[in-house]
Amino acid sequence: MEYIENKKEEKVQIKGIFKDMLKYSPSKIIGMIGNAIVIPIYTNLLLPEQYGLYSLSIAFLSFLCIIFSDWVGLSGLRFFRKAQLADDLSEYLSTLVSMLGINLMLMFILSAIFQHNMVTFFKISSGYFWAVLFLIIPVAVRALLFQVLRAQIKPASYTFSTILNQFMTIGMSILFIKWLHLGAMSMLLAMGLSITITDIILMFQSKIFNYFKRPKLSWSVLFPIMLYGFPLAASSLSGWIINQSNKVVMNSIKSFTEVAFVGVAYGATMSILMTIFSIITVAAIPRIYRMYEAKIDVRPIVARFMGYFLLAAFPIVSVMALYPQDVLILLNTNAKFMQASVLVPYFVFGTMFLCLTDYTTLQYHLANKTWITFIIKLLSGVSNVLLTLYLVPKIGLNGVGIAMLASNFVFFFLSTVIRLPDLGMLVPRRQLSCIIISAIPVALLYKLLFVKTSVISAGWQMIILLLGFYVVYGMVHRLIKADVVDD
Repeated sequence: MEYIENKKEEKVQIKGIFKDMLKYSPSKIIGMIGNAIVIPIYTNLLLPEQYGLYSLSIAFLSFLCIIFSDWVGLSGLRFFRKAQLADDLSEYLSTLVSMLGINLMLMFILSAIFQHNMVTFFKISSGYFWAVLFLIIPVAVRALLFQVLRAQIKPASYTFSTILNQFMTIGMSILFIKWLHLGAMSMLLAMGLSITITDIILMFQSKIFNYFKRPKLSWSVLFPIMLYGFPLAASSLSGWIINQSNKVVMNSIKSFTEVAFVGVAYGATMSILMTIFSIITVAAIPRIYRMYEAKIDVRPIVARFMGYFLLAAFPIVSVMALYPQDVLILLNTNAKFMQASVLVPYFVFGTMFLCLTDYTTLQYHLANKTWITFIIKLLSGVSNVLLTLYLVPKIGLNGVGIAMLASNFVFFFLSTVIRLPDLGMLVPRRQLSCIIISAIPVALLYKLLFVKTSVISAGWQMIILLLGFYVVYGMVHRLIKADVVDD
């Protein structure tokens, strides 16, 4: 592909990314706070067995969403701009809604046929099985409408609905657990009600009814969506194998209690970190698609924002890995779940590598070659299952952590090695060099002052290390920048 130099458009879109980051940040920051709040609430209101059952139900829900619904919404985001430029949004969005409806009908038919097999595999009761199936309806609608809002670039509406949905779910979960005494089922019921209310709001925000008409379901519209979406669903399923299948495996080898420990570690690391780290990608990706459609070389822009991500993520992840038990204590996790702390170091670095793949695999999305993402995710997912099955009987929970970290690193590594012509990743060398150099004196500070001392509380130690890193980084970055200018 030949790129066209369009500095004016590039400048407009980059400026727009930063503005959108500011607009999306309240939803992500409050979402992060919400994810942190639920850990002490749920671990104090639920027994480990019930929390494990809830975690397993959510793993089952995400499994179904990947196969039957998520890829429809992501396809909607990818081709929205092209349909908009062709003045064909009504046909396009109507087709997406129809495809989602057909997929959900197919899901219920297949689930009824294979109910026994699925209940046996996930080791959940028929009641939870059907509860999750009906829950997927509002979840699927929400996923599609959120992607439509992103494509329309309506960060304020997205932020409002995200925050409202999260806190309605938390509030209703507390009420239902205390009033209904149904344990994990109370949380699923609360999710269903809160997400349904959110869906109604999203329908008005996206004005989806203004576009909807009886679709023709023409092959010219369906084929690109399926060609893009099917490999994406397959790759997401491989991602599920990497980061969610460990709950199913743990339940098969151990019990719901061990699943609860995995769920708590997941909530204290991936749920919190991925929410806050996605501020960049949720704002940048729609505009990167727009720049690519305008034939602008987006590689330097992707590298630039990947550097910003590393600058934010690496120190936070490193500090959390150094203080795993203190992280759970700061989150007021119930003492019954403290065994989950052994997973924190593995999960935080695994999360960082997983988030990095949002940047390294963007090349496959731009080229509509999501089947490459599927293949490398599948290889990583298989490695996760094999490592989990091998390590858990030998070293327990540590085996889950090692398998998760290793498989996410494999995914990241393969996505950097398999590069497409004119779309392969550029490395943000200057930022990466500054980060590595800045980490050395901070590591020495930790080793010399904090390893054997208890005078300063763990919370303050974490803050000092983070502030120390960014102070050193500021000085190193200025020196390197000055050196480049002098040259």
